[in-house]
Amino acid sequence: MNVIKELWHGNIVPQENSRTNTKEMKELLGYMARHHEDLEKTFTEDQKAIFEKFHDCWSEYMSLAEAAIFEYAFRLGARLMMEIETDAK
Repeated sequence: MNVIKELWHGNIVPQENSRTNTKEMKELLGYMARHHEDLEKTFTEDQKAIFEKFHDCWSEYMSLAEAAIFEYAFRLGARLMMEIETDAK
């Protein structure tokens, strides 16, 4: 199957593969999780609710940012391929 069909059928999921693909990223995610847990232990119930809202907004923002970066990078790659094809003629 070609890449476009693989993308369409959900067999290629860039956002899942891009988050933890390096040792450094995995390590950083571990630190973030530990600090998140430590911080939450110090919160009152109201602070926990506010922090959870902040976390939800941050997650949504990051999802939108990743989508925008993916779209930009995909378009840039396509323009590069077109330029290479044009220059080859």
